[in-house]
Amino acid sequence: MTRADLVVRMAQAAGWPRASTERAFRAMLGAMRSALRRGEPVTVVGFGTFSVARRRPRTLRNPRTGHAVTVAGRTPRFKPSAKLKATVR
Repeated sequence: MTRADLVVRMAQAAGWPRASTERAFRAMLGAMRSALRRGEPVTVVGFGTFSVARRRPRTLRNPRTGHAVTVAGRTPRFKPSAKLKATVR
């Protein structure tokens, strides 16, 4: 399922115009990105928690070019809720 598919399904379920649903979806994602950028976890009850994991930065090599690339010390993580796990199983 793509982002566009999600927007269409949300619009149908809510009875909203697609354009309004797209704006709301973009606003939600923007708010989530901002919170994660600040290091705050984002919890969606019944779905899961998005957070930022910290690890030490590493230097790796690009296998094609051989150039050194530094991998950041922060990476996004997602932990599904028990309810989401049960739904998938």
